Amino acid sequence: MAAELHVELVAADRSVWSGEATLVVARTTSGDIGVMPGHQPLLGVLESGPVTIRTSEGGTVVAAVHGGFLSFADNKLSLLAEIAELADEIDVQRAERALESAKSEDDAVAERRADVRLRAVTGN
Repeated sequence: MAAELHVELVAADRSVWSGEATLVVARTTSGDIGVMPGHQPLLGVLESGPVTIRTSEGGTVVAAVHGGFLSFADNKLSLLAEIAELADEIDVQRAERALESAKSEDDAVAERRADVRLRAVTGN
């Protein structure tokens, strides 16, 4: 069995995903970071961006995360997000409309949020 770490992705309003993984990639204020089993303990501030989780079963879980914190110690990674949703929960047409609306209203925060949601779905 490959080495694994336990991951908890939690939003302010719910538990989004929990399970075993071999790799988690997230965007922090210091840049993108990959966390694997045995990583040095860390604490970071999450930026808006997709979080990619490679599960122990060989699958991939992608979530759109908007702000929060991550903490890793003893092969346990906690991602505490202000807002988070799994890619398969995202309504693509709604996100596209939100992106267009944010652009027309020159709302950079809403534009970033819609862009992250679309990138989580498309993998870009």
